[in-house]
Amino acid sequence: MSEHWIVGINPVDGALGNDAARVRELLVENGQRNTRVHELAERAKALNIPVHHRPREQLDKLAGEARHQGVAALYEAPALVGEGDLPELLGQADGAALVLVLDGVTDPHNLGACLRSAAAANATAVIVPKDRAVGLTPVVRRASAGGADRVPLIAVTNLARTLRNLKDAGVWITGLAGDTEQSIYGIDLKGPVAVVMGSEGEGLRRLTRETCDFLAKIPMPGAMESLNVSVATGVVLFEALRQRSGLP
Repeated sequence: MSEHWIVGINPVDGALGNDAARVRELLVENGQRNTRVHELAERAKALNIPVHHRPREQLDKLAGEARHQGVAALYEAPALVGEGDLPELLGQADGAALVLVLDGVTDPHNLGACLRSAAAANATAVIVPKDRAVGLTPVVRRASAGGADRVPLIAVTNLARTLRNLKDAGVWITGLAGDTEQSIYGIDLKGPVAVVMGSEGEGLRRLTRETCDFLAKIPMPGAMESLNVSVATGVVLFEALRQRSGLP
């Protein structure tokens, strides 16, 4: 386990709401007047979590590039979920696994937004390649608005091999590609499925693409040819939820 700082109102709120036992202390900027920050401090005190007031410069240093909004929490992260935990996660999904695979999303804001959508859709897991992802940085955690603490994030050494393991476990894999004619709305997403999103600039890598069972696109009749990867992720995940709910 390791300790790191979670910064920003929503990420700290998520940590207190989902895993308060792992929050070691809360830092509040001196002179802070934000009502939500004061509410977080009171919640922490009620949970017997130490609350300290510190100069803005100290929070700036802790936050790095992330916006701390006057509050930071020292969080003891649980052991990371590994590739070996996938079979158990799939089994717990009871035949309805919904896995999000991000093939090289390197922008921390995009990764955070994808984790937020995955958590909102109750995804089974989010899988990323170790060498083509930014990891759980403070910026990612803030952009995820607590999603980073709600959905397992698994970094794998060999993405193509992991996809093959998913297929062997009965998971159908659909990759998003703009140069195919098949619409995502014509793909059956009701069973155990994984959806694969490519990187911000290059899309799916060749080997990843070849490993998918299906390729599909999000129809866009307007003037734009593509969507931001985090927006596209939300569209696809909630199309899967729509199908699973039985709505027309």
